Amino acid sequence: AYQYSSLGSQPILCGSIPGLVPKQLRFCRNYIEIMPSVAEGVKLGIQECQHQFRGRRWNCTTIKDNLAIFGPVLDKATRESAFVHAIASAGVAFAVTRSCAEGTSTMCGCDSHHKGPPGEGWKWGGCSEDAEFGVLVSREFADARENRPDARSAMNRHNNEAGRMTILENMHLRCKCHGLSGSCEVKTCWWAQPDFRLLGDYLKDKYDSASEMMVEKHRESRGWVETLRAKYAFFKHPTERDLVYYEGSPNFCEPNPETGSFGTRDRVCNVSSHGIEGCDLLCCGRGHNTRTEKRKEKCHCIFHWCCYVSCQECVRVYDVHTCK
Repeated sequence: AYQYSSLGSQPILCGSIPGLVPKQLRFCRNYIEIMPSVAEGVKLGIQECQHQFRGRRWNCTTIKDNLAIFGPVLDKATRESAFVHAIASAGVAFAVTRSCAEGTSTMCGCDSHHKGPPGEGWKWGGCSEDAEFGVLVSREFADARENRPDARSAMNRHNNEAGRMTILENMHLRCKCHGLSGSCEVKTCWWAQPDFRLLGDYLKDKYDSASEMMVEKHRESRGWVETLRAKYAFFKHPTERDLVYYEGSPNFCEPNPETGSFGTRDRVCNVSSHGIEGCDLLCCGRGHNTRTEKRKEKCHCIFHWCCYVSCQECVRVYDVHTCK
């Protein structure tokens, strides 16, 4: 699992970061300037995972004071593991790219390679984000752990890369207008990364349609090597953009320290939904409790010329439904 989410800003002592393999330790020392954004990227990935799975039986729970921050959940080659690897690798690439464009490091900056001729009515300007540098950093750092000739390393490398690919494929032009009173006489444009939420939505779709694989063993000069092959021949073979896994997930309904499941007791559910976040499915058929909760909210807001808003405070009563 990723253990770097607790890193703050510089200075960072590479030797004090728990769980780094030797290649990552070397990377940390060589690229000490960008390690805070590597840490920021892992944190970003975890937050996005928790947003995407907020209504699921497994809600991307992290454990404080534990080297494996997701507990035993990532020990198995499940689709949950696939998603975590993809979103964390994308997070590292995204945060490093953004940090470089903001000028926080001397070893990277804006991207000048993908200029090309400008289009009609606009010219190049601003700072194009160098996503290829961010992807390279993520590849060097995240994949350093995945150098074994076994199936799990092959799976992690594939899903790490699938996460990074989402950034490169969703780069877009962002433009700014110049001219008198905001008229668009001249537009300057630059390459920008998409919002990270868009990447999270995309990878969540890939989680839902992840490809189940089977493990094959081959004998090579260096010994036995494991590779992955699609389990069902009648499905299309996964592309490099798809997530892959080869072990089934636990149902996450009941607490189980071996699988890392926390169960769904006391989770808030949506009584009016028939989806996975609804009380029927989220509570795994155990039923739910209902309690009322008073919340203070702003109400009766009035806009005053010019320019402020005054509001009253109202107390509203809500029904809160939690799983038994």
